[in-house]
Amino acid sequence: MPFVTLTVHQSTPAATRRVLLDAVHAALVAVGVPAADRFQRVLALGDDDLVFDPHYPEDPAGHAGRDRRFAIVEVLWSVGRSVKVKKQLLAQLHRNLAEGGFDPEQLMLVFKEVGWENWSFAGTRILHA
Repeated sequence: MPFVTLTVHQSTPAATRRVLLDAVHAALVAVGVPAADRFQRVLALGDDDLVFDPHYPEDPAGHAGRDRRFAIVEVLWSVGRSVKVKKQLLAQLHRNLAEGGFDPEQLMLVFKEVGWENWSFAGTRILHA
């Protein structure tokens, strides 16, 4: 069960937030996450609370750098996905973002992995321990 947190600037339109959430979910499904397994939240922050370097670590040739469109995606999921799967997810996400009209260079993604015993989906039950 991935749990996705999308952090955006508060000026990000609802339609853009939906493009980002849908793109992430479609990429997760492409690497084997069940389509119904969708748990996402959005954090919308102002200038004082969303701080980032516009160019770190480096901009691709011809890219202007990060701006208010910048978004951070955190994917909290269970341990065990290979680097190959993560690269496949990132490649699919890149395609999804581009197709949705969002510049993939404006997105940072972080994978956070937790043990299976750290999930309680409902009713305080640990299903995978």
